[in-house]
Amino acid sequence: MNFVPGQRWISNAEPELGLGTVLRVEGRGVQVLFAKSGVLRQYAAQNAPLVRAEFRVGQRVAGKGLSFLVERVEMRDGLLVYTGEGRELAEGQLDDEQAVSQADDRLISGRVDRPDQFDFRVQALARRAEAQRSPAWGLGSARIDLIPHQLRVVEVAASRRPPRVLLADEVGLGKTIEAGLLIARLIATGRAGRVLVLLPPTLVTQWFVELLRRFNLQFAIFDEERCEAIEVNDSGRNPFEDEQLVIADFAFLEASPRRAEQLLDARWDLLVVDEAHHLAWTPQAASAPYALVERLAAATPGVVLLTATPEQLGRSGHFARLRLLDPARYRDLDAYLAEADGYLTLSRIAEKLGAGAPLDADERATLAERFAGDAPLLETLAAYPQATGSGEALIDALIDRHGTGRVMFRNRRAVVGGFPRRVPALDVLDGGALSEDERQQLLAEFHADIQQPTPALDHDYARDPRLPWLTALLDAHPQDKFLLICRSQAKVLALEEALRTRSGVKLARFHEGLGIVQRDRNAAFFAEADGARLLLCSEIGSEGRNFQFAHRLILWDLPLDPDLLEQRIGRLDRIGQRRDIVIHAAVFAGTAQHALLRWFDEGVGVFRDSPADGRELLRRFGATVAELAAAHAHGGDTPDQELEVLIAETAAAHAELSALVHQGRDRLLELAAAREARAETLRHALAADDADLARDAFIGELFEQFGVHAEDLGGRTVLLDPEYVATDAFPGLKDGPRQATFERAVALAREDLPLLRLDHPMVAGALDLLLEGEQGNAAFLVDDALPPRSAVLECVFVLECVADRRLGVERFLPPLPLRIAVDTRLAVRTDFAPSPSALRRAGDRPVDVPRYRKYLAKLVPPMLERGEREARERAAVEIARATAEAARALGAEHERLRALQRVNPAVRADEVQAVEHELQALREAMTKARPRLDAVRFVCSADFLALR
Repeated sequence: MNFVPGQRWISNAEPELGLGTVLRVEGRGVQVLFAKSGVLRQYAAQNAPLVRAEFRVGQRVAGKGLSFLVERVEMRDGLLVYTGEGRELAEGQLDDEQAVSQADDRLISGRVDRPDQFDFRVQALARRAEAQRSPAWGLGSARIDLIPHQLRVVEVAASRRPPRVLLADEVGLGKTIEAGLLIARLIATGRAGRVLVLLPPTLVTQWFVELLRRFNLQFAIFDEERCEAIEVNDSGRNPFEDEQLVIADFAFLEASPRRAEQLLDARWDLLVVDEAHHLAWTPQAASAPYALVERLAAATPGVVLLTATPEQLGRSGHFARLRLLDPARYRDLDAYLAEADGYLTLSRIAEKLGAGAPLDADERATLAERFAGDAPLLETLAAYPQATGSGEALIDALIDRHGTGRVMFRNRRAVVGGFPRRVPALDVLDGGALSEDERQQLLAEFHADIQQPTPALDHDYARDPRLPWLTALLDAHPQDKFLLICRSQAKVLALEEALRTRSGVKLARFHEGLGIVQRDRNAAFFAEADGARLLLCSEIGSEGRNFQFAHRLILWDLPLDPDLLEQRIGRLDRIGQRRDIVIHAAVFAGTAQHALLRWFDEGVGVFRDSPADGRELLRRFGATVAELAAAHAHGGDTPDQELEVLIAETAAAHAELSALVHQGRDRLLELAAAREARAETLRHALAADDADLARDAFIGELFEQFGVHAEDLGGRTVLLDPEYVATDAFPGLKDGPRQATFERAVALAREDLPLLRLDHPMVAGALDLLLEGEQGNAAFLVDDALPPRSAVLECVFVLECVADRRLGVERFLPPLPLRIAVDTRLAVRTDFAPSPSALRRAGDRPVDVPRYRKYLAKLVPPMLERGEREARERAAVEIARATAEAARALGAEHERLRALQRVNPAVRADEVQAVEHELQALREAMTKARPRLDAVRFVCSADFLALR
């Protein structure tokens, strides 16, 4: 390819972008601007998926307000110049909506494909359009369970323009999954191209793996080493502009103010911050990480913060998070505190309304003041509780007026439900049987376990006094799988060595020393019914993994942090777990481990419930627990008495904090998300997609087009074999055969298996390969069912709208195939379809199509021109339908936001204007949509050929 600035090219992979203009050619790269859609692409010059926008004599071109039939084409300095009807247009002056089709050229020249390939191409176009129009586009292949509260949060948050939200669900409810789904949806719909995820250093690996394995999103982890490597080739380049999807940690940025400034200069569409409660702020001062996030949030349209339980953090800390999202709305702490006091009162009223309980005079007065000036609501209040539906109407009105309900999502385990029961199986072994050396080894192990990071320590479990207990436990439940989590990789390796000589149980390892692929394989071996019965995990096993097919957890040791212990239990204690979780632990009486176990069991209660106050309990009692546990290991009565006092104090504090959390609940907030997404459109769309067995068959046939055979392994699982793959560009199979599944439950249990949907990168890539190529875009068919001496030209046009990707025009008008049949009398045959027998026999009746080039060149152009006229008429109908659909959807949303703005100060003016501007831009873009010829098939009777 010889690129010259000013040339016009079309992307085979994304023809909907319209004509692109070559801006710059540097070395082995070429930069192409698709101005109409606002997209700039950088390609490798040698293998760019581009086709030159060349128009032939006789074709119509348009640009600069001119439109004419081409009579002559010249080349001047590498650029095409079109002349016709006394006018002239250089290719750089062409309108961006024009496209190039070579389907008719292929048919006329006799270069045709099999008729079934034509039909499959049409099916692929229709499937793609249907998928892109779905509210689940970008989320179908996500390895997630269809949990209602998570999907409701995503559905509501994704509708915000832009989304600036705080995800504050209780632990175990899936804030990370909600954030990942939101990221995936915004990327798929074009509303976010550049995404930055900021994290504490300890969470970087977890997020990288989650985004890749669950959501098929390939983020790049940035640290100083990576930045320096990028700057080696270009010292003036901002390294953060090298990737679109970036993960960075606060410690790295805090250590380098220069990198922090570069991060700010890079500009982002979406900022995601986990553990946002660690960002320290007071009215007098802010920490460096908080200041960085504040500057980023001010310059970034979309912001998503993930935080711990707000009630636990204190209201001033909660205010600090809210002001990052909307500094204009949350600018005064005292005003916010006064407003928040009113929310607690309204929460109690909302609980009564939900239960249909009578209101006292003060409560009625509070609501009357709240609804002042709204006569219908005051009438509803007067009719409560006698009038049917009055309680729900009043709750809806309160939610509409709720300040933080626009930015914050809060779900609680007790309300969501669906969690299993925790059953502690805690064994206290005889401490008198320990030797002094064994006691000292256990004490040294305890000190290592409670440090962060854990220091290196040699472990030899071949003669460990706990090993008989472990082997006996495994033998006692021969049909069950066990997940064992311990503090370090060294422990995993030592336990594996000890068990291989003492037990015949099949086991697998999972630790940070293994690569991601090997971890996936070992986890898959554990998930198989006849695979490993025991999975030995280091602490990394408690991060993000789903092992809920097992229900027995072994705690070989205990961390000091209740939240870290909760993370371990959370690998099994998940929504969807169908069995009680049995938590096994064994300690020797009179050891430090015994004291720590008692504190967790009797003080924190973590083995029976999920505590929301673990971080606060660690802050208050952590140092004392560590000190007394170590003292307990030396025996004596005094440490035991102090331990009893500590456990009692912890239990009392836990009860007090739990009560405060409950009393501080914002009930309106909990109701808001469920109420806004009552239709649960997203969940229903995903469920319908899961049940589409015809889609499974389509994907299998799509892979077969490229020589990739899908062997059925049962249970909607297949083995993809690329032995005869027809192109090196086929995605996802560079390492040879791999299994994949169409079943969501299998994908959840087997994280090494991709969940195949049309938005999975492997399937989407194969679909692009098919549709950007010529396969199936020209075909010839003989049909004996046609009347004598007749022929029909089937034309497939794709109605494409060239628009800024951030508009998400595909929701209403995806690249839509229009199939039109025209006979030799230039009549449109609306009911035409080739006969099934002709399609079945096509392979047995080869036709030497090149022999008929002369006649095809005479017949096809006028038939095609008639088809183009019909396509434009049908396009106008589809454009009108899509415009009306957008007007209904966004018009209703605009009116809803305007109504909310009158009663809720949290509804920003720019949010209302954004919907209005979006609808206007969609209307303008869709009216300019044009049909592009994609494929043709000539169908004729047998005697028609004889006539020629």
